Amino acid sequence: MKENKFKISNIFIYAFLVIWALTTIFPLIWSLLNSFKDKKEIYNNSFSLPFGKLFSFKNYTKIFENYDIVSAYRNSLIISVTVSVVVIIFAGMAAYIMARYKFFGKGILSALLYAGMMFPIYSTIIPDFTMLQTWGLWDSTSVPLSLLSVILIQIAGNMSFAIIVLTSYMKSLPVELEEAAYMEGCNIFQIFFKVILPLSRPSFITVGIFSFLWSYNDLFTQMFFLRNDKTYGITYLLNNIASKEGINYGALFASVTLVVGPVLLVYILLQKHIIKGMTVGAVKG
Repeated sequence: MKENKFKISNIFIYAFLVIWALTTIFPLIWSLLNSFKDKKEIYNNSFSLPFGKLFSFKNYTKIFENYDIVSAYRNSLIISVTVSVVVIIFAGMAAYIMARYKFFGKGILSALLYAGMMFPIYSTIIPDFTMLQTWGLWDSTSVPLSLLSVILIQIAGNMSFAIIVLTSYMKSLPVELEEAAYMEGCNIFQIFFKVILPLSRPSFITVGIFSFLWSYNDLFTQMFFLRNDKTYGITYLLNNIASKEGINYGALFASVTLVVGPVLLVYILLQKHIIKGMTVGAVKG
């Protein structure tokens, strides 16, 4: 058994990683601590700990009283969960075809998928706007239709990434399992849902998490297509709070904590699935 040899270079590597982690974590902790202090205390000493008389829930109370946080969370969850589920289903089916079948134009389609990741959402906003306006989804007074306009755009924006990741993973799966299922009388849909889907679960979880987080954090699409305050998502509401509260940093820190908190929680709880889904497909694919 080989013994791990100590290297001086490791000291510099770990020191750099620790410093990098601290510079990343510190702004989050600083925002959280200041969210429990009055704005005057933030002006006087923003680095003091909110203990004793400094501790206050006034900022959070003001946010919940003046802004419809619950509705914004609901809209964001509806959008993000719907986007994740639809992307997982359709990208999974498309990835299975790309991984297992040969057909005319497959190389061109594969190149288009990679090209689709090169174009940001900003470059497609005009055709998106024209399409949704034609369908009557833009500036609709109906909350479901307004949310649907954002959902459709975000689904399209996530498909290329999802198909590429899932295709890479599915190529690593043994074909013999599918052949055995076919010999037992399973059709293509049964093979996909009973064989491919369970075996590709780490990659599907990764795609679902990334789709959810990207949808949750997407401000640009929400600002463009959600025109009614009843349809605002949580990131859009944060943008409005920042513009209205101005220099009230206590309220801003509280709103930032409310927006970032769920994202960090999701990542902390599911980080193992994210890493496993990305690395396994990359190594075997």
